[in-house]
This record gives sequence, C-alpha cells and structure tokens, in this order.
Amino acid sequence: MKSIVHKPFNIPARLYYGLLAAAGAVAGIGLLAAWYMEHNGHWVTGMDNQIVWGMPHVFAIFLIVAASGALNVASLSSVFGRMPYKPLARLSGLLAAALLVGGLAVLVLDLGRPDRLIVAMTTYNFKSIFAWNIFLYTGFLAVVGVYLWTMMERRMNGFSGIAGMVAFIWRLGLTTGTGLIFGFLVAREAYDAAVMAPLFIAMSLAFGLAVFLPVLNGIQRARCQELGDFLVRRMGRLLGIFVAAVLYFTAVQHLTNLYAAEHHGVERFILMDGGIITLLFWGGQVLLGGVLPLFLLFGDKAGPQFNRVMAACGLIIVGGFAQVYVIVIGGQAYPLALFPGMEESSSFFDGRVHSYAPSLPEIALGLGGFGIAALVTLVGTRALPFLPANLTDAAVDPHHGSEVGS
Repeated sequence: MKSIVHKPFNIPARLYYGLLAAAGAVAGIGLLAAWYMEHNGHWVTGMDNQIVWGMPHVFAIFLIVAASGALNVASLSSVFGRMPYKPLARLSGLLAAALLVGGLAVLVLDLGRPDRLIVAMTTYNFKSIFAWNIFLYTGFLAVVGVYLWTMMERRMNGFSGIAGMVAFIWRLGLTTGTGLIFGFLVAREAYDAAVMAPLFIAMSLAFGLAVFLPVLNGIQRARCQELGDFLVRRMGRLLGIFVAAVLYFTAVQHLTNLYAAEHHGVERFILMDGGIITLLFWGGQVLLGGVLPLFLLFGDKAGPQFNRVMAACGLIIVGGFAQVYVIVIGGQAYPLALFPGMEESSSFFDGRVHSYAPSLPEIALGLGGFGIAALVTLVGTRALPFLPANLTDAAVDPHHGSEVGS
C-alpha cells in the first residue's frame, strides 16, 4: 500500500459553515427540548411512572452502541492487520468518540435533574451496572483519545497496536456493560437474559458500520472525491456478517425465552399481541433491519455494489432504532410479575400492558444527540488531519491493476 497522507476537512467555507450551522441547529433544538421538559416537568412527555425510559433513551442507547461499533474500522487495521482499513482508522476513532458524546448528552439531559449526575459520579454502588458504566463510558473516551494520539503523532506510532488492542477490549466491555443493564434487570421478563451481552455486541458492530459508511460517503462527496468500490465492497460484506449475527442472537434470545414457560406471556406480547411493538419487531427489526439488508448485501453474485451498500446502511439504521425501541419500550410496557404464579389486582395498573406515545420534545432531544455528534465530527475533521487524502481503488487496493482479486 502506498504511504498514507491525512488532511483536514478542507471544503469551501460556505459549505462547511452551512453544515456546521445545520448540525448546530439540530443540537440547539435538542437543548431547547431538554429545557422545555426540565422547566415543565416530564408530564409533557409520553413517559410516566410505568414507562420511565422513553424515546430519548432509545436515541441514547442507539448512539452509545453505534459508537462502539464505529471504532471497528480502526480495530480492523491495528488489531487484525487489515491494512486497507488503515487510512480510515483516524476517522473511525473520531466518529466513535463523537457518537458516544452525543449519546451521553441525551442520556444526561433526559434525567430530569441533570445536576444529580454529580451524585452518580461521586457516590458509587459497585453492585450496580450503572456505576460500572460511568467508568466504561468515560474510560472509552480516554482510551480512544490516547489511541488517536498514537496514530497521529509520528513518535508514538509504535504504540498504536497496543493502544488499538486496549481500545478493542474496552469497547467490548462497554457494549457488554450496556447490554447487561438489561440482562441484570431480573424484574422485567423481557430482559433478565445473559444473551443480552453478545446481542448488544453484534448490534454495535452492525449499527456502527452502518453509520460510518454514510458519514464517509458524505465527506467524500463534500470534498468532491471518489470513494472507491474496493473499500465499499469489503465493508459491505462485513456489514452483512454483522447483520446476520444480530439476527442470530435475536433468534437465540426469543427461542430460549420460549423454552421457559415463565416467559411465554412476554414472548406472546412481543411476537404476536403487542400491537406497535410486534409491528416494529417483525416489520422494522427483522424485515427492514435484517432480511432486506442481507438481500442487498449478498444478493448480487458480483458482490455488494455501492448503491446497494448505502441502501442497506439506511435500512439497518431504521431497523436498529426499531430494535432498540422494542427492547426499551416493549420491555417496560409488559406488566411486572409482582407475585409469580399468583393473581393480584389493585387500582395501580397491575397486570395491564402500559401504553406509550413519544412526544415531540422527546424526539427533538434524541435528534439533538445526532446534532452534537455531527458538530464534534465537523470541528474535529476541520481542525486536525483525520481524513485520508485519497480513497480511490488505486490508493487502497493492494491488487489494483492486477489479475488477482480482492
């Protein structure tokens, strides 16, 4: 491979500041939504004392999970020795940090009392997975920062492999911790499963790459530069494997629940009688986020084409939101089993499926997380040389011009 040259995001000032203003407007609307909910109270949202994690949590969890997966491109080069991905390693690290910052911002602003975060950061209950996640999330930002330093500082290049391995292990821990938030919630029948950990790891790999590819394509279009088919096809095939893994662990989750009689009620709710939850599961998560992307990515014998890969990325993102919504909202909507094996009744919604309709402020706050992530990415790429100067096939394909295939 030819020597790699990285440059800042040099595009016409009018276009750059237009993108910056658009991202800032989305982030600003999210902040206004957070202020509106803080000022008026959470009664203006669709959340109540039954559905306590609403649409902002769906956005936050998607962003946090995608952040871990976005770093996969860098890991492929430094940990697994896949050199064609090396030019994209810096952008991969920056986007991972940006997505995590956006997700954490939504999470903090949805607390209702953001000032109480100080208590969570200074008083720890290490029997709680939430306490561990504070270290996992902040540690991830620190580890990625060091990883980027080893890649961008010539004198530190020799430590890039070690930093990459630490970042790879840390992001597995981060995603495992996020999955175990649900896996350790024994009171919720839709959760309480160890398979949540590998499921979330597979989700992170698929969601992160599905976000990374359109971002890379947008950057190349803004720079009026070509994004070669070699990289797109390789990442397209990899994306298909990740999508298949998500479908596999989803099947394992529901089949193991169906094996246990105590979970038949919640499985019937998710798979058959859940209304919008069931529709999102089969139509959004399975069809749009799984089956159709697999068809697009593996349906062409010549390999996934550019348009097919980008279309698959869009479908995976939509299906990913549906999957997180089913996990977060569907898991809370199903009633708690307060006294297993017995019937109970009271005036406090016992045994009733709870309804939830996301409000506009909740959606605006969630979108604000994407705005913050976009701002971090735009400022970072403009200030420092994160972007490879050339991503054509001639620059990244080691067999370009020869008869040997990739």
